[in-house]
Amino acid sequence: MKWKKRGLVFNPRGMFSWAEDTALTPTPLLVDEETIRIYAGFRDREGACRIGFVDLDAADSLKIKRVSESPVLDIGEPGSFDDNGVILGDVIRHDRTILMYYVGFQLVRKVKFLAFTGLAISTDGEHFERVGKVPVLDRADGARFIRAVHSVMMENGKWRVWFAAGDGWEILGGKPFPRYNIRCLEADSATELRGNGRLCIDVRGDEYRIGRPRVYRIGGRYVMFYTRGTTQGGYLAGMAVSDDGLTWTRRDEDIGIGLSDSGWDSRHLCYPALIEHGGRVLMFYNGNDMGKEGVGCAELDDG
Repeated sequence: MKWKKRGLVFNPRGMFSWAEDTALTPTPLLVDEETIRIYAGFRDREGACRIGFVDLDAADSLKIKRVSESPVLDIGEPGSFDDNGVILGDVIRHDRTILMYYVGFQLVRKVKFLAFTGLAISTDGEHFERVGKVPVLDRADGARFIRAVHSVMMENGKWRVWFAAGDGWEILGGKPFPRYNIRCLEADSATELRGNGRLCIDVRGDEYRIGRPRVYRIGGRYVMFYTRGTTQGGYLAGMAVSDDGLTWTRRDEDIGIGLSDSGWDSRHLCYPALIEHGGRVLMFYNGNDMGKEGVGCAELDDG
């Protein structure tokens, strides 16, 4: 693949009290033929995320049409699994509704945080209601701290989800960072995701985490984009291919996009998510410090 960077699209810094900075894990959805909506997690001054959106001109992805003035999904009730913030997992259309799988964060005493997956539903894409107050993908053996869904597909009457599963912590510079890898499971219901699933992609070399899997069907195959973190501080996008969505071959060297020489995405390039419209394929992604400087766009440029 070969991508042409189009530039920084959006930075919410100081826009609202609930959106002091960051647009984390950007996730595009086509609203209509003229509008691409980017859902993302906007942080407040305490660091907690709420989910909002920015609408872009589909013909010019650097042109902002509208920004949500309030969250489409707020933090959960005190004591809930999502009471310290929510970030985007995946947004898909199903029947006449929009399903939003999100990752809820909770602070606890003896580890840095817990992060499990919830589900909210909308009919208009601007007001989402939780289907319940507990996770639809909760902790499991081998994933006691993180089970974060980032891709959902309905195939052959089954729900397939790809998620990050975390069961430990890496101490870097005296601070704990989560260790996780990528797994997949199948379910009969969108609201009941059970079982440990199957390991798809594990860390290698100096990596200690690999996650935020975004899975697409391209040319009859499954293609996954993900983000991999190293003990040296690298946080970069990678990709893998598969014939069945379960057994994957990593092809990081073929992703076709990397760090800029300077600027907002010169140290990190993470959380890529794709959308196709009008014969064009666009990638929206975060740069330095996991989205603290906003969301950028690149366009597939290899025909």
